[in-house]
Amino acid sequence: MPNSYSDFALSFSHILNPKVQSGAHYEHQDILSLEGFKLANKEITSWDNYKPTPLHSFDDMAEGTGVASIFYKDENPRFTLKSFKALGGAYAVANLLIQKLKEKGINANSSDLIKGTYRNKTSELTVCCATDGNHGRSVAWGAQQFGCNCEIYIHRNVSPGREKAIAKYGAVVNRIKGNYDDSVRIAAEVADSNGYTVVSDTSYEGYTDIPKDVMQGYTVMVDEAMKQMSDIPTHVFLQGGVGGFPAAMVSFLQESLECPPIFVVVEPVNADCLFQSAANGEPTAVHGDLDTIMAGLACGEVSVLAWSILESHVPHFMSITDESIPKAMQLLANRETPIIAGESAITGLAGFLIACNDASLKSKLMINENSKVLFFGTEGDTDEEMYEQLVGKSSEQVLNGL
Repeated sequence: MPNSYSDFALSFSHILNPKVQSGAHYEHQDILSLEGFKLANKEITSWDNYKPTPLHSFDDMAEGTGVASIFYKDENPRFTLKSFKALGGAYAVANLLIQKLKEKGINANSSDLIKGTYRNKTSELTVCCATDGNHGRSVAWGAQQFGCNCEIYIHRNVSPGREKAIAKYGAVVNRIKGNYDDSVRIAAEVADSNGYTVVSDTSYEGYTDIPKDVMQGYTVMVDEAMKQMSDIPTHVFLQGGVGGFPAAMVSFLQESLECPPIFVVVEPVNADCLFQSAANGEPTAVHGDLDTIMAGLACGEVSVLAWSILESHVPHFMSITDESIPKAMQLLANRETPIIAGESAITGLAGFLIACNDASLKSKLMINENSKVLFFGTEGDTDEEMYEQLVGKSSEQVLNGL
């Protein structure tokens, strides 16, 4: 194995999900479905400047790790947000406003909202959410695009760069003293007191409808990937977080493919709520600072909707240390055709490279010379200062070969 890949002989934890239903048909259409995808796809593809993001084939990496093929879905060019989150939060905002107008007897769609046809009515509404960065940015962008007000709650570990990126879209940004889960609770309390609507990417008891829209928006990305791929993947490595992103990818592939791939969910060791949920056989929160450079994955509480999908269909969960993340970011930045991947974009890729350096884990994951592996690079340099710090140069320098 080339030296650049052997650098990933790093520590990890792995668990085989005891509750996974091997070969089970997908039966969670009440949460996410292909019918729901069709509605999301119709709306999102009508937005200004929509176009599919690129899918890269890493033939050299496939050869170096001993697999048949590797594909990387690059979300850095997604709208102006550099993140797949643009598909989720913004779609949920649009759906919310369309529903509110319908209650007033007005039938509208995203195009009407973008044109500002009903802005005199939508401007009376305020959406809010808690965020590590990218989801809040998407909600703020959606509020700006579709014509309502927005308040965002960030926690103490969110970088100034991410805060600035959210405020750029006109949102009021409030920093709280606690961690991500504290910000979720505060956003819900403020919304309840002021008549705002929470647009969250995590679900909890009594709050499920809007998170379904958020996750359904994400499925547009996996549909693009399937249309771009030359073959069906055998393995898909997915970042964790609260679970909304992996659940969206798993739901689409489980329902649409006769032979779905093997799914592996990878998380930071300090924020491994999905890993711990698999270990305990039920949704399990992790506590503390949740401190990790994988900022978008610094979540301690599982989305209950997402977990019902993951528990049924994801056999493998991994947790990894921060040490692997700069290495993976630099690996992509130094390719012949450079790729800009943020610190939360390449957790799945890092997990795969770690597995390729451990014969036992590689065997458990059934990775071999016939494997066709898919990754979703879920963000670009959404925090430009952090990217430069971890890679050693700015994204502009990377792209210009400096």
